[in-house]
Amino acid sequence: MFTHRLVFPASVLRGRGAIKHLGAMCGRLGQRTLLVGGKRAIASVEAKVADQLEQQMVSYLGSEIFNGECCQQEINRLADIFRTQGVEVIIATGGGKALDTAKAAGVACNIPVVTLPSIAGTCSAVTSLAFRYHEDGEFRDMVPLPCGPAAAVIDADLLAASPLPWLSAGIGDTLAKWYEYRAISDLTRLTGLAGVARTNSELCYTLIEHFAADACFAVQDGKANNALEQVLDAIFLYAGLTSIMSNGAHTGASHALYEGFTACAKTRHVAHGLLVGYGNLCLLALEGRSDEELQTALALARASAIPTQLSHIAQGLTEQDLAVIIDRSLSTPDMANMPGDVCFADVRGAIERVEGLAAQTGLGFK
Repeated sequence: MFTHRLVFPASVLRGRGAIKHLGAMCGRLGQRTLLVGGKRAIASVEAKVADQLEQQMVSYLGSEIFNGECCQQEINRLADIFRTQGVEVIIATGGGKALDTAKAAGVACNIPVVTLPSIAGTCSAVTSLAFRYHEDGEFRDMVPLPCGPAAAVIDADLLAASPLPWLSAGIGDTLAKWYEYRAISDLTRLTGLAGVARTNSELCYTLIEHFAADACFAVQDGKANNALEQVLDAIFLYAGLTSIMSNGAHTGASHALYEGFTACAKTRHVAHGLLVGYGNLCLLALEGRSDEELQTALALARASAIPTQLSHIAQGLTEQDLAVIIDRSLSTPDMANMPGDVCFADVRGAIERVEGLAAQTGLGFK
């Protein structure tokens, strides 16, 4: 008998100033706390984190800089540090790779993890999944974790101060929840959990369609507003619930192309969600959707600062580079989720169609 295991975060704190509850949350979980994240992420939050812990008389052990890739070697390295220092609570900050690495290392040590995203690039802060990579940055696999974060602290004020491309990445990744779910599902035969996942994924699209442009302006100004809060809810809560409800099996060609891009040295450094966002456009073309629908999607991508042409991702991509990217995408489980067989010519044709429409309509990357 198959058991569908749903793993939710134990607690989610969201809104402006949510970090003010961090110390109390950590104090309920343990007394020896370590902050883990990228160098810039730690610099942006460490003073606030230390202050919150001090107010609750929780011991702050300092910070540990994440090395940049969620690879098994980095997971093992962090796990060894947690054991050696006697860490009781992990605070993970940064983007998806840093959060996933800390979550996986925390599971290895049976230590609770509190996620404090400093950028809104993915829904990683709330999920019980880790996207693993090889040391060179090429995608390896997606690993389900036996437990989710003990808490996720989604502070709109903190995220308003992040660079715009990271919000754009989060928007691209979140739009994929609807585009991909719609592509791989029979929407006339949904029941139970599938219906909930569908509702959440469509809500992701609706919120972004209405609020993305104003949310981007908020980040450019560095001041949270209602639009940003709505988009953050879409990125973390509703997209996260879609991932949880489907156990990560809601993906399709958009994520397959992302994985393909990580096989190319010229493109693997580009943020996950920006590549997925471009993949969304190719997915729509692959489905044979109308020019009008593609132009609507291109306009939304442009308003959200998502790449709409290959030249926005990397300069000088050759046909050989594209062959590597497409071949890798075709071998992924995500592409296997697509209805019917997808071949090299299908994907190459979809890319050509997106490139042509983007150039024709003048919808370039801001």
